Amino acid sequence: MGPNIRKVFTPTFKAKVALEATKGVETTGQLASRFQVHPTQIGVWKKRLIDGAERIFSDKEKREKEKDHEFVDELYKQIGKQKIEIEWLKKKVGLFE
Repeated sequence: MGPNIRKVFTPTFKAKVALEATKGVETTGQLASRFQVHPTQIGVWKKRLIDGAERIFSDKEKREKEKDHEFVDELYKQIGKQKIEIEWLKKKVGLFE
């Protein structure tokens, strides 16, 4: 690869490398050699994995998604109600036949 070309790694690959790094069986240098990734990058992925692990076991994200769904449902109800009111008004003033 040329000097300015960046490799793009899949999330699966990043997770695999980060998990291997957390095991501590191989050094970062050994992992870098095996996976053809810079040792600093492995450290970054490992830190992200460790920092994000708590979120996997948290219900906070699930509760936020449920709130979002409830909000969207309420908006759809309001839109439906407004459509009915608009149709009623059109009939009342004779614009809709």
